[in-house]
Amino acid sequence: MSQSALPKRKLGRTGLDLSVLGFGCAPIGDIYNVLDDAAAISAAEHAATHGVTYFDVAPLYGQGLAEHRLGTALRRHKTPGVVVSTKVGRLLTPAPKGRAKTTRYVGGHTFDVVHDYSYDATMRSLEASLHRLGRPEIDMLLIHDADVWTHGPVEGPKRYREAMDGAYKALEKLRSEKVIKAIGVGLNDPDYAARFLTDGDFDCMLLAGRYSLLEQPALDTVFPIAARKNVGLILGGVFNSGILATGAVPGAKYNYVDAPPTILDRVKRMETITESYDVPLATAAVQFCLACPGVASLVIGAVSSVEVACNIAAIHAPIPKDLWRELQREGLLDPRAPIPK
Repeated sequence: MSQSALPKRKLGRTGLDLSVLGFGCAPIGDIYNVLDDAAAISAAEHAATHGVTYFDVAPLYGQGLAEHRLGTALRRHKTPGVVVSTKVGRLLTPAPKGRAKTTRYVGGHTFDVVHDYSYDATMRSLEASLHRLGRPEIDMLLIHDADVWTHGPVEGPKRYREAMDGAYKALEKLRSEKVIKAIGVGLNDPDYAARFLTDGDFDCMLLAGRYSLLEQPALDTVFPIAARKNVGLILGGVFNSGILATGAVPGAKYNYVDAPPTILDRVKRMETITESYDVPLATAAVQFCLACPGVASLVIGAVSSVEVACNIAAIHAPIPKDLWRELQREGLLDPRAPIPK
């Protein structure tokens, strides 16, 4: 498949063009499984050589390992027009021997992750990411997880204020000096995503898991504000951490943990419908998210060239319109949600 097989979309007012399928680097940071270096790097390389031009990473992913692996892949394949985003809000410090891991990543480098959304920490975080990636510049910087979802109801509001008083001001300065091309936020919490967009002048928003075939709370929170302010939208977690890719199998992941019975039941009902049209559930999940106006790209992780190929194929597969209507009739899809034409 040639690079031209993956279309691009403009990201809001940024002037950046993103491939509609982006490569999310959390899996190559060993989030669920410890990967062989060569296999992890090969997955990112395969994406780069098959039309993917947008790559999203973060210091959190494998405690720096994903940035190292992505940097290696992109140096090997100098694909024109590559756009890279990474995140700020977490600093990495060497972990003492014998200390238990401080993140959910089963592998990765041996570093402690320290939350710090201050101005100075943001500047230090950018420099460290450049070193790990081995790149002279990064296109987009996103404030990472400064919300209740990550920090809880007591610390969440404090982290939000710290981010707006510190990290946001640093990002504004970097943007004004043209060190980076766009600034944004990356998180799971739709209410805090809307709050960031209301209070700040952001170029883009990467929202994970809150607009998918399984759930669409962003319809009433993030999307109206983004449309009004011409903020480019990127969707992550379109499989809700895995269950929309694996289906309702035992141990299926939802929001990074084993899916509860209510979610397993809902997904199983969806599978019954998609299978009746001979459409994989994952394919329906991908195309549903791309049908939303303002969405420039979907960030989807992969750990092998096979998974990358499957994600690319899902972009192009034909889906009968009756599938979407049946999901709506069964109460499995918000009737207000845009569906593919």
